[in-house]
Amino acid sequence: MKNKNYPLYEVKRITTLTELVDYRAKESPDKIAFAWSQSGERYERTYKEFKEEINTLSTAIKIRDTTSKKIAILGENSYYWILSFFSIVCSSNVAVPIDKELPVENIILLIKNSGCSHLIFSDTYSDIAETICQSIEICAINMKDLPLIISKGKDITDNSIDDVSYINVSCDTLAAIIYTSGTTGISKGVMLSHGNLALDTYSACSNCKFFGDTLLLLPLHHSFGLVAGVFVTMIYGYTIYINSSLKNISKDLVLAKPQSLFLVPLFVETLYKNIWTTAAKNGKSRLLKLLLKVSNFLLKCRIDLRRKIFKSVINSFGGNLDTIISGGAQLNEQYIKGFREFGINLLNGYGITECSPVVAVNRNNYYKDGSVGQVLNECTVKIVSKDDNGIGEVCVKGSIVMQGYYNMKKATEDVLVDNWFHTGDIGYIDNEGFLFITGRKKNLIILSNGENVAPEELESLFDSASLVKEVVVYESNHKIIAEVYPDYQFAENSKIVSIKDALNNLLNDINKKLPKFKQISSVIIRDKEFEKTTTKKIKRNMIGGNK
Repeated sequence: MKNKNYPLYEVKRITTLTELVDYRAKESPDKIAFAWSQSGERYERTYKEFKEEINTLSTAIKIRDTTSKKIAILGENSYYWILSFFSIVCSSNVAVPIDKELPVENIILLIKNSGCSHLIFSDTYSDIAETICQSIEICAINMKDLPLIISKGKDITDNSIDDVSYINVSCDTLAAIIYTSGTTGISKGVMLSHGNLALDTYSACSNCKFFGDTLLLLPLHHSFGLVAGVFVTMIYGYTIYINSSLKNISKDLVLAKPQSLFLVPLFVETLYKNIWTTAAKNGKSRLLKLLLKVSNFLLKCRIDLRRKIFKSVINSFGGNLDTIISGGAQLNEQYIKGFREFGINLLNGYGITECSPVVAVNRNNYYKDGSVGQVLNECTVKIVSKDDNGIGEVCVKGSIVMQGYYNMKKATEDVLVDNWFHTGDIGYIDNEGFLFITGRKKNLIILSNGENVAPEELESLFDSASLVKEVVVYESNHKIIAEVYPDYQFAENSKIVSIKDALNNLLNDINKKLPKFKQISSVIIRDKEFEKTTTKKIKRNMIGGNK
């Protein structure tokens, strides 16, 4: 069955994260849950061992004594980061994941504002932890000490306790406060309950089926990395190989041999471009293009040999990769089609931290390029304040919507109206139920003639140009401007004499495809990358007239 609607997948419906741990430990106790490499050695934990260590750790560090303690986690992706998170939430306390790339003063502010009583940190960030302890009265625990704490804790654990869910955890129990990265510089603490996170995980798996092990690449302090990279894979009982550094991606892909990957568009673009860069280095670009033509012709004849023809490409990802889920930002269709040509299904989705985070995702065999897929069954989406084309603000209601922003009543009331969360994203739903996101409400360019222009739509037109590395479109003095950071290395390799002339020629080609009111007046060339958030989103408030 190809690209037709079909029933949702059957998957275990969980309502708390404790249920997730108990379910998986019962169903596949000896299956490897987590694997990672350290100092050249491979380490593993089964689902049964994972559950036992959750029980032991939460007892040993005495967070079971009370409930609703807020405990910050600071560190790179690791097994002990994940263990710390589950030990906190399964003991009815609240995890506060901290973005490790933030300036130390911002980290201190977030920990202070969220009222954390404990900090669990990795040894890599021990200097930051020391600074935090000098500024705030807090109980700090180094992750490097957790193995010893667990070993000693086994002597005091009540072995008669079988389920981690014996702690008073319900669907409505607050599990985590996850701070938004934001492109405006304002971080808000999103309060997500056990039900929010568990039901979003369940619902995402109902829409999209995942097969085989995965490699965890996304940062765990980000809700997409946590839910898709960990919870989703746990429901299916596969192995999560943990990548602790992006420098090791190529090596870890070979070690993990993932069948599924969860990525943000920046990673998708990088991996795709690496395919062609490698081909160029090996003098095989022309051969690869020829093979694509042959493969596409065979597909039209209903002969699918992509996995055989492009075996070397797939082997660069470990040899098993067949599905990539992308979310977190807009993704150009060229990458979706590009990976599909190599035999890898790239499914785009949409989410926002306030919705735990997944709201919609294209399905394995029911997808539409350019869309973010079908809305999850645990929520409802409506479009409000529509224009003549049916485009308006995306609003979400359902069990996946946050409890609110921590200690920010006014900000919560501004976005939660009659239980509908106003996302601030602009889009529409077509007659087949596919959701399309066209931009952000706060980014809209409102022209003097009353026309609204989504800059993201114009930016996507630059994406296919190899010369353009980054682009932001905005309004200045009643004109639409495109500010471009070129790929200077590409320009040099391609012997482009004048980058300015090349970009002006590109602009002319783009403007020919646009109605007059959307046409871009001029291009500004940058000599350095745009300033970004730690989740690699460009800070638009630092550009042009927003500075």
